[in-house]
Amino acid sequence: MSLAIDARLPTVYGYQGPTQSGGLISYGPNYTDLFRGAADYVDKILRGPKPADLPIQQPTKFELVINLKSANTLGIKIPLTLLARADEVIE
Repeated sequence: MSLAIDARLPTVYGYQGPTQSGGLISYGPNYTDLFRGAADYVDKILRGPKPADLPIQQPTKFELVINLKSANTLGIKIPLTLLARADEVIE
């Protein structure tokens, strides 16, 4: 990530950890929600149903995180409409 910042390249990630450490934007599933869903799935399997009989589950909750510090460092102006949609804005 420091190479991207040194080269003044914007970075986009699929999870929010790197964005909190200086990345520009992240958009991806809420991993806490995914882990809870996986635990529920395991609980169902341990109670009897065969895994093949259970429906496939996909993420339903996604998070957009924008790091304004990085945007300012890179000289990027983030549109207000995008900021309004963000789940978290790091200032």
